[in-house]
Amino acid sequence: MKRIVLTVIAAFFAACIVNAQDLASATETYNSGAEQLSMGNKEAALSAFQEALALGEACGEEGADLVANCKSTIPSLILSIGKELYNDKNFDDALAKIKEASAKAAEYGNEEVVAEVADLIPVITGAKSMAAGTDAFNAKDYAKAVESFKAVLESDPENGAAALRIVQCLSNLGDFAAAKEALATAEANGQGANAKKVLGSALLKKAAADLKAGKNADAIAAAVESAEYAENAQAYLIAGQASTKANKDADAIANYEKYLELSPAAKNAGAITFTVAALYQKAGNKAKALENYKKVLADPTYGAQAKAQVDALSK
Repeated sequence: MKRIVLTVIAAFFAACIVNAQDLASATETYNSGAEQLSMGNKEAALSAFQEALALGEACGEEGADLVANCKSTIPSLILSIGKELYNDKNFDDALAKIKEASAKAAEYGNEEVVAEVADLIPVITGAKSMAAGTDAFNAKDYAKAVESFKAVLESDPENGAAALRIVQCLSNLGDFAAAKEALATAEANGQGANAKKVLGSALLKKAAADLKAGKNADAIAAAVESAEYAENAQAYLIAGQASTKANKDADAIANYEKYLELSPAAKNAGAITFTVAALYQKAGNKAKALENYKKVLADPTYGAQAKAQVDALSK
C-alpha cells in the first residue's frame, strides 16, 4: 500500500512539474508577443499570442489568467491589423481581417470589438465603392461610376461627395432627367450649389452642340435651363443666337440684353449691341434702335455702320 501511495504522489508531483513548465512556456510566449507588439510587429505578436493561448489552455486552471489576457488581446490586435489595411486602401483584405476580428471577439465574448466592427464595415465598404467610382470616373466610364457612387450612398446616405459625383456622371452621360433627380440628394447633403453648377455647365455644352447642329429649339431650351441652374452670360448668348436663327426676334433681344448685362465688357459686346439695335429696328422700335446704335458709335468695327443708321433714323 505504501508503495502505491508513493507512486501516486510521485505522479502528482511529476504532473505539477509538467504543468509548471507548460505555464512557463506559455508565459514566455505571451511575453514574446507583447515585446513584438511594442516594436510594432503586429503579425508576429498575433502569432505569439495565439500560440500562448493554446499553451495556456493546455495548463487548465493554472493558465486561466493567461488565457483571459490572450482572449482579450487577440480580437483587438486582429482589428488593429485590419484598420492598417484600410488605411493603406487595401479594402478587400481589410474587410476580411476585421470580420475575422469580429468572429474571434464573438467567440471570446468581447462585445466592444464586435460593436466596433459593425460600425466599421459600412465605412470600409463605402470607401471601397468610392475608390472604384473615382477610378471609373477618371477613366470616363460614367455608367460604371454611377453604380459605384450609388453603392457608397447605400452604406453612407449622407456622403455629399458621392451624391455630387452622381449628378456629374449622369450629366456627362446626357441623362439630364436622372441628373435632376439626383440633384435632390446632393442638395440634401450640402452639395446643392456645386451640383447645380455641374448640371448648368453640362446643359450649356448641350446648348452649344445643339446650336452648331442647327437644333435651334433644343439649343434655346438647354441654354435657358442652364441659366436656371447656374446663371451665366454664355447661356444667354447661345439662347439669343438660336432665337435669331429661329426668327424669334423678341426672345433674341431679351437674351442678348441679358448677355450684355452680365458681360458688358465682352469682346463681342459691340457686335451684340449692333445686332440688338438692328432687331429693334426690324421690329419698328425706332427709339430702342437709336439707343443701341448710339452705344456703338465709338466701336472701331461697327461705329461707321451705326452712325449711318443713326443718321437715317434721325431724319
